[in-house]
Order: sequence, then structure tokens, then C-alpha cells
Amino acid sequence: MLRVFIGYDSREDIAYQVCRDSLIKNSSGLLSVRPIKQNELRYSGQYWRDPDMNASTEFSLTRFLVPHLSHYMGWAIFVDCDFLYRGDIMEVMRYADPTKAVMCVKHNYVPQESTKMDGATQFIYPRKNWSSFMLFNCSHPDAQNLTLEAVNTEEPSWLHRMKWVKDENIGELPVTFNYLEGWHKKEDCDNPIAVHFTRGGPWFEQWQDVEYGEEWIKAAEEAKRYV
Repeated sequence: MLRVFIGYDSREDIAYQVCRDSLIKNSSGLLSVRPIKQNELRYSGQYWRDPDMNASTEFSLTRFLVPHLSHYMGWAIFVDCDFLYRGDIMEVMRYADPTKAVMCVKHNYVPQESTKMDGATQFIYPRKNWSSFMLFNCSHPDAQNLTLEAVNTEEPSWLHRMKWVKDENIGELPVTFNYLEGWHKKEDCDNPIAVHFTRGGPWFEQWQDVEYGEEWIKAAEEAKRYV
């Protein structure tokens, strides 16, 4: 069973539902899907750092607790909630390299917008969006650098820019697992497994007329039937 942790933001519950349901619907294997909720992690004493005023989501930093939440064993995935799965997440395990601590799509992403989602500031920094989809090798020594203490005390840049792992231990995944709507083009990947609405998704009124937006809206309608 593949463990998948989805970042949860209370302002974007429908985004989480669509990500979860599309993951499960298109998977060829068994998944253990769990939301990463900041309030629950605070209540359990696993997350205690002061709120980050620059964070655009509630899971901006809690995502790096995945190796801890997996008891530093086996493989586990973290994915932002603003993803739509159009294909089989199990395909990613074809690329799982046991010599790497983490694997991701190594975007060279420089957003053109100054804001995203519902007006959040669009920050530009090295390795932006690398951490929006991560396949963790939780037993790797570098992944074990993500201790509770480190996640709760290190600078956000240390976490997001993956300074906790040696460069040679960051594996690369194909674009299909993290296709950035508004940045990638059909020539980059004509049939992505996972579409990432990183600028803002169709659950925001101003972001409905975007690539793959109609597919997301259909998926949302289907997800609401089961709520």
C-alpha cells in the first residue's frame, strides 16, 4: 500500500476532496491517503512553530513532516491539495530510486504573476514548486534530517530549497507527475498524470478559465455527490 499525504487547507476543502478522489479513482493499486492538517499536528504536539505570515497555505511547512509521520520507513508521497489526477499515481514507483532521499519534478519555474489563488503573494525563490510533489525515501539518511526539531525550528528556505538533502540525493521525476498549469505546455507533456493548479484553481472564481479547468470542475461535481 502506497502512503500519500495531501496538504490540507481549511479554505480549500473542495480542492482536497478533488485531489483525494481523483488519486483514488485513477490508482491501479491500494493507497493510504491522509490529509496533513496543521491544527491536528499542533494538538498532538508534533508542530509548534509560530505561524508563518508569508505562507500561502496551512501546509506550507508541515509537508516536511512526512518522513516523521511515516516513522522514517519506506516510501511516501506528499502532494499539494491543488492537484487533479488524470492518471495512475502508482506509475511514479517505476522511478523510485533507493539511492535517493527524495524525488521530484525539477521545475525551473519563474511565475509571471505577483499574486496567486485568492490574492496571496507569489514569492520567487530557487527550486520553487519542487516541494509541491515529493516522493520520499523515508529511511534514507538525508530524509531523516527532517526531524521534528528541524521542521519546527529551521528557516522555511532550508526546508523548501531542500538544504536538508545533498544535491546528488535529489532524484528527478518526469513532468507528468507535476504539470504546472499556466507554465508547462502540451509540448512538455501532452497527457499529464497530475495537473497542478499552482497559480490558483477553478475553486476560485477568477481561475476557472484555465487549462484542464473543465476537467477539475467535473471532478468536483462528482466529489460533491459523495459528501
